[in-house]
Amino acid sequence: MIRVWLVDDEQLALQRLSRMLLETGRVRVEGMSGDPIEALGRLRETAVDAVFLDIEMPGCNGFELLRLLGDVSAGDVRPAVVFTTAYDRYAVRAFEANGTDYLLKPVTHEALERALAKIEKNRPADKEAFQSMLARLNAALAQVGRQYPRRIPSKLGDRVQFVDLDIVTHFFAEGKLTYAATPGKNFVVDDSIVQLEARLDPAQFVRIHRGYLVNLAAVAEVASWFHGKMVARLNDAARTELPIARDRLRNLKERLGF
Repeated sequence: MIRVWLVDDEQLALQRLSRMLLETGRVRVEGMSGDPIEALGRLRETAVDAVFLDIEMPGCNGFELLRLLGDVSAGDVRPAVVFTTAYDRYAVRAFEANGTDYLLKPVTHEALERALAKIEKNRPADKEAFQSMLARLNAALAQVGRQYPRRIPSKLGDRVQFVDLDIVTHFFAEGKLTYAATPGKNFVVDDSIVQLEARLDPAQFVRIHRGYLVNLAAVAEVASWFHGKMVARLNDAARTELPIARDRLRNLKERLGF
């Protein structure tokens, strides 16, 4: 039997998951908590094989509880962790790649069976393996948990206009100013190219030159230029060509998938 503890601040979610686990005939629910801090205290005294853990909880979210769990759980064998999460699939893929089980809400019987099979296959986990998993998860969360802007402000006199980043084909520096280029016009923005590179979603915008940051969705082709140089040709009406620095070409190719 798999010994489990459930943590979720939603009572109905706890009851439903407990019922589904018991119906499998493979699980013994050692306890459940609606308060993550209470759960930490109980897990100090109770050895379990797995913790089913919600992410969004007041006072202490699931990630914080997981970090603390490495110090307080009973025994040298650390429990497997199964997130019960409403996070989007991009986040879930990151958790999966870093060895963390997950269940998307609402939990299905099929997904629950897969999670239980993974717990049985991978146990027991020693303290060193558990700490290694925590380190990998924290590295993934540094990217997954980050919120990127969808619009960027452009000041014009005493007015501030907000530009949707999806229509920005690229950013470029000219003189002492930085511009966001869109099909309709160019907007002056406060941030430098370096600052934009650090601030915007790297899955959408890639720096290809010290003076250019391009929206990957706007790249129509990459072509040879004079003297062995390369350019990114955009899909805008002007078929804009942007120079690609040699040291950034490889990264651009990888991001475009060729």
